[in-house]
Amino acid sequence: MTEQLHPDQPGPTPDQPSSPPGQPAGDPAAPAPHSGAPSSRPGQPAGDPAAPAPHSGAPSSPPDPPAGDPAAPAPHSGAPSSPPDPPAGDPGDPAAPAPRPGPPSPASATQPCPHSASPHSASPHPADAPSTPPSTPPPPPALFTWEFATDPYPAYAWLREHAPVHRTRLPSGVEAWLVTRYGDAKQALADQRLSKNPAHHDEPAHAKGKTGIPGERKAELMTHLLNIDPPDHTRLRRLVSKAFTPRRVAEFAPRVRELTDQLIDGFAKTGSADLIHEFAFPLPIYAICDLLGVPREDQDDFRDWAGMMIRHGGGPRGGVARSVKKMRGYLAELIHKKREALPAEPAPGEDLISGLIRASDHGEHLTENEAAAMAFILLFAGFETTVNLIGNGTYALLTHPGQRHRLQRSLAAGERDLLETGVEELLRYDGPVELATWRFATEPLTLGGQDIAAGDPVLVVLAAADRDPERFANPDVLDLARRDNQHLGYGHGIHYCLGAPLARLEGQTALATLLTRLPDLRLAADPADLRWRGGLIMRGLRTLPVEFTPTA
Repeated sequence: MTEQLHPDQPGPTPDQPSSPPGQPAGDPAAPAPHSGAPSSRPGQPAGDPAAPAPHSGAPSSPPDPPAGDPAAPAPHSGAPSSPPDPPAGDPGDPAAPAPRPGPPSPASATQPCPHSASPHSASPHPADAPSTPPSTPPPPPALFTWEFATDPYPAYAWLREHAPVHRTRLPSGVEAWLVTRYGDAKQALADQRLSKNPAHHDEPAHAKGKTGIPGERKAELMTHLLNIDPPDHTRLRRLVSKAFTPRRVAEFAPRVRELTDQLIDGFAKTGSADLIHEFAFPLPIYAICDLLGVPREDQDDFRDWAGMMIRHGGGPRGGVARSVKKMRGYLAELIHKKREALPAEPAPGEDLISGLIRASDHGEHLTENEAAAMAFILLFAGFETTVNLIGNGTYALLTHPGQRHRLQRSLAAGERDLLETGVEELLRYDGPVELATWRFATEPLTLGGQDIAAGDPVLVVLAAADRDPERFANPDVLDLARRDNQHLGYGHGIHYCLGAPLARLEGQTALATLLTRLPDLRLAADPADLRWRGGLIMRGLRTLPVEFTPTA
């Protein structure tokens, strides 16, 4: 999904174990705990409905934090982290009564929210009542721990209520502002004072080169839509849009269906599979390679390079940068060959790279460097978001059987309406992109009551904004029929995801085919044993083991 992707490479810090339970020791993907201080904005009154229940699709019992770790969030006392599905016959109906408030957020479990008692509370003997010291805000929850990666939504609820625009130190060492409320997020995504160009980052020496894709600077891949502003962005997007059209995506639908069936055929007879590695990962890789025009004999190389990049530091040191360099070299050579052999008129079904080469605006074409950078970001952004959409979406459906059965009945009746609204709801509920890509203040500005200095990085937390109860009714309830659903999963403004139509096509096709061909699909592991990849921008499972009745 273009305009929405950059990995980060978090690593453990001295006060955090180097590997989570069930994870190999020394995995450099382990994120560091949050070390930033909350913003100075006062909290909201206790009982504010803006404090939602915990994430209903997360594992029911995340691993215990290390003993004595003061940064680890406290578990919710005695409450399951996944509320039951709505009663049969009215699953997830937004008109139904709101669910009871959930347990307190990790940081507020032992302390009252600020302003929880009214200064005007009635007392039978006001003169004799002892003075009550002013309440203090609860401490901030731990961010970027393994527990946080499993279920970030309680922490995001705390931030929305107490520190909606919050300065923190990221695991990479970079200090940035996190924006968590829907209204502030939408404003930030469209604010042209927040530049996409890393040149505006007032970065200290320790943060040099830590705000983008590893290796993209050295590989001369900076001139793509994720890194530029108008007027260059306007020109480049207009040229790319001439090639990457909704019509081209629609014509590609039969190939997506064919790939989906081929991948399911590969494991349908076995009765079990890891849906990430055997389905959700290869489907978008092969699809985007076909769309770009990468020859079939070279596509396994792309799968290997993409596999290294999706690990976000879980592979060999420097592996991501080396994969980026190899991919850049291959694309440059492929673009040169296609430019040399380009016919005067486009043939039916012409590939996207040929379309990028051919695209013209008032006689102006993409340079070979621009074409290579755009092909790279379309491939890179076009596969990981879809991997996570399919993985997170399938997991959410398997842990919400009422919603899953409702969708299966709709598909069996030949209807598509619930599938379409359902994919949008899955993008809102537990989407593939947790944070929008980097933005940098070009001048001093105020956002959500906080003063942001010129040069400061700003990260919009899409996952938090899309659970904001000020915008969405019952935001922690998965409701596949939700209609009022202007989520920010694909961004907003001039950087709205160019690949959204392709992502929707692949997500809808993958989920519909899985649920139709494997109707009794079920988890083959305890949700508490599943692990989420450690990364800053993306949110996705490492594995998703499933079982089903084998089919011929």
